[in-house]
Amino acid sequence: MEAAVTSHKSVETAAPARAALSEQGAEAARRGAPAGAPGAAAASGAAVTSGAAVTSGAAVTSGAAVTSGAAAERTASRGLWISSTYFAEGLPYAIAHKVAGEFFTAAGASLQIIGLVSLYGLPWNLKFLWSPLVDLHGSARRWLVGAEIALAVILLGLAATAESGALGLVAALFGLVAVAAATHDIAVDGFYLQALDKDAQAAFSGLRVGAYRLALLAGALLVAFAGWASFGASFAVAAASLALLAGAHAVGLPRPAAAPAPGATASGAAAAPGAAASGAAGLRRYVEPFRVFLRQPRIASSLAFILCYRAGDALMFAMSSPLLKDLGLDTAARGNVAGVGTVASIAGSTLGGVLIKRWGLARTIFPIALLQSLAILLYVALAWLRPALPWIVALVTLEQLAAGIGTAVLVVFLMRRCVDGYKSSHFAIGSALMSVSATFAGSVSGYLAASVGFTAFFAIAFAASIPGVVLSRWVPRE
Repeated sequence: MEAAVTSHKSVETAAPARAALSEQGAEAARRGAPAGAPGAAAASGAAVTSGAAVTSGAAVTSGAAVTSGAAAERTASRGLWISSTYFAEGLPYAIAHKVAGEFFTAAGASLQIIGLVSLYGLPWNLKFLWSPLVDLHGSARRWLVGAEIALAVILLGLAATAESGALGLVAALFGLVAVAAATHDIAVDGFYLQALDKDAQAAFSGLRVGAYRLALLAGALLVAFAGWASFGASFAVAAASLALLAGAHAVGLPRPAAAPAPGATASGAAAAPGAAASGAAGLRRYVEPFRVFLRQPRIASSLAFILCYRAGDALMFAMSSPLLKDLGLDTAARGNVAGVGTVASIAGSTLGGVLIKRWGLARTIFPIALLQSLAILLYVALAWLRPALPWIVALVTLEQLAAGIGTAVLVVFLMRRCVDGYKSSHFAIGSALMSVSATFAGSVSGYLAASVGFTAFFAIAFAASIPGVVLSRWVPRE
């Protein structure tokens, strides 16, 4: 649309000159003049306005400013929907993890029950099982909006039952939030991959990670609001936010053309001779995304890299709050440090996207993986030296900055593993594998830290990050 408007304005301003030059160009063509010769028509894309002369191949046009303005407007429009969709992706995740844990803690649930909140991460681990449905039925855009509407309805149910004391019902509703949120993740990531080319995907990777992390910060604010008002009111605010986002996305999101699945027929259906509607054909269509994903070059090293890349960070983050508490920071102080760290991680993810855009994934994946790994040693220093508060804030901020940069490179790597026609499925597979290490690490980190102490624990976390650094030298770079 914007390109069409720009072209239309160029035609309006250049019509008289183009009419004359087209005749000259036609004559030049008949005489065999080269396409770029003086007098030839400006078919190479140079815009000619109101009698301006074409000299030395350079043309100054009023359309140039219009084109520049249209490009800036397009970039701003992309940035807006990328920010809003990834904020909408991060908010339910924060609710299913951070807010759920705080709710059961405030309700006086046992430590065993509070520990089981980590199971709400299972839908993110397993979402690849139903990710092909997003590619095979409907569009990623439609799934995205539908999941946001479903999340708003479920959160309204939480708002109505949060103060009832029916913890079993509340726990079940949190489980529905987790399933709907994991499905929403599939749709958002698939839509991002469909709507942007590879260069734009890399350029905006920092923005999408930053928006997601901002939503995690919003989750902490929901907890603070619940302490001031109530959890019911907090869930109502979250429901209203997602309902507004769903409405805005239903109206404002672009409508990219979906790429046909490899082997699809002209009508868009997967080729299944003689059994298009059979159960066997349906099974083949379901399995096909997994088969295509696993047939990519050097897939073994890619899978190992995805599983190992965040293993050290996952261990470290699981015990970061207990360490800060052990260093003497109360809940308010830990919240303030976490807020500063979140801002640093947003800045890091944005910087990571810029670095990858400028130098490419091939040149940045190893140094960024190494930087992320070395940053874990900052927590070893915290546990060993037990510094004063200003040093704690500085070291946590530096580590979060490095972690943000590291997240950006992993996101781009996962995008490059997505094949046209299966982008929603393939990103879901990759991101689900990425989250497996976090779930496993979270389940064992407390036992490990209790047995060896914080200093040795964070040294083990650093050691756990080394395989990811080594594997970054062996994975596909583009």
